[in-house]
Amino acid sequence: MSAETPIAILSALAEEQEGLLEHLQDARRVDHGGRVFWTGRLQGLPVVLALSRIGKVAAATTATGLITHFGASRVLFTGVAGGVGPGVQVGDVVVGSHYVQHDMDASPLFPRYEIPLCGQALFAADPPLLATACEAFNRVQPALRTARYPAKLHTGLIASGDRFVSSTAEVSALLGALASSDYCPLAVEMEGAAAAQVCADYGVPFVAMRTISDRADDTAHVDFPQFVRETASLYARAFVLEMLDLLSKR
Repeated sequence: MSAETPIAILSALAEEQEGLLEHLQDARRVDHGGRVFWTGRLQGLPVVLALSRIGKVAAATTATGLITHFGASRVLFTGVAGGVGPGVQVGDVVVGSHYVQHDMDASPLFPRYEIPLCGQALFAADPPLLATACEAFNRVQPALRTARYPAKLHTGLIASGDRFVSSTAEVSALLGALASSDYCPLAVEMEGAAAAQVCADYGVPFVAMRTISDRADDTAHVDFPQFVRETASLYARAFVLEMLDLLSKR
């Protein structure tokens, strides 16, 4: 691919890309497919910023536009998620090595969680992009770490579905069902696996970084809005800029 092929930076909410637009050089707004995209340069690299809005369909249509209309060569998703894995706490970060749709169930025609006619349930992050994402966050982690939030990095499975998981009972049921298929997610959110599936279809490298905003339990609805504004947006900006800096040197 051309060196000028843009890297896509995708998020669901405006707050999750807070600060990136102000760093964007040669910024140009493009309206396409019911979404607003911003093209320009960050850390010397061509990029396109996009907000998918919430949910799997929204993420899939936006990811498709990034690839087919803008020619994105790589897709990086940043945002927040609920922590459900052991030791995954508020203020930590999960970089997804694999992605699964926890609400996909076409059984008995297909195994539960498998995408019909696709032959797989799990979609993997691109290995070089995954390694770069982890390196980038490890580099910025000391500056983000606070007494309240240690900003610990975790790498593993992220589960996506079209519902906001926000109760202890929901988490228990979700984890129990996934465990029956030997899937043990670290985080749960609403877009990543759909974007990962689109990128797999088009052969475009994908990775997602998620800041843990809550434990997806009975306090999730209380913790979420303030955390996104005050903490997750800072994580995302530092992470994206550092990751682009690393990619610009490779």
